[in-house]
Amino acid sequence: MLPLLALTAAWWLTGFTGAMMPGPISTMALVEGSRQGVRAGPLLTLGHGLAELLMVAALYLGLSEALQRPLIAGLIGVVGGLVLLWMGADIARAAWTGRVRLGAGQPVGLARLGLVPAGLLTTLSNPYWLLWWATIGAATLLQFLPFGKLGLVAYYVGHVSTDLIWNSFLAALVSSGRQRVSQRVYRGVLVACGVFLVALSVWFVWSGVGFLRVGQS
Repeated sequence: MLPLLALTAAWWLTGFTGAMMPGPISTMALVEGSRQGVRAGPLLTLGHGLAELLMVAALYLGLSEALQRPLIAGLIGVVGGLVLLWMGADIARAAWTGRVRLGAGQPVGLARLGLVPAGLLTTLSNPYWLLWWATIGAATLLQFLPFGKLGLVAYYVGHVSTDLIWNSFLAALVSSGRQRVSQRVYRGVLVACGVFLVALSVWFVWSGVGFLRVGQS
């Protein structure tokens, strides 16, 4: 039991490297945390966690090798990059024009579908998330397999808990700061997040095209 606990603790800390990276889920936690309060964090994480449950099952069945093939990696980069481009541009535009404001405004991006579906679809469309799981996630899973079903549960729960903590923290941060943070600062942060997603999307599309060229050669 002690080896499993030590491995889970290390995996839990590793999970924060993915959860705390600026990205679409953390940006949505900031946007929707202001509009809907702390509940936005757990609801987004629920959708995100469903995607991760599917990924763990897929990796267990051997999907990691397929995700690393140039053609598949290229398609993930291009399609996912285009979705992130739309999301980033929509968030930046909404913040710049005042369509989204601290404690008010309209949902942007996939949040129009609801927080749980948004968490699920945003996660699945993120190339970084897919490639992270195909490499780091898959390599770590091999270390948990000798512990059987208990190891799989520890692997999944240990990782998803980091997402729940971080997303809830971000949602609570903007929710509690409604009276202390100015609209200009909040909108400026969202514009910066949106621009970051746009830049990230360009890199993913560019990388995806590179993978596709390799796959065709």
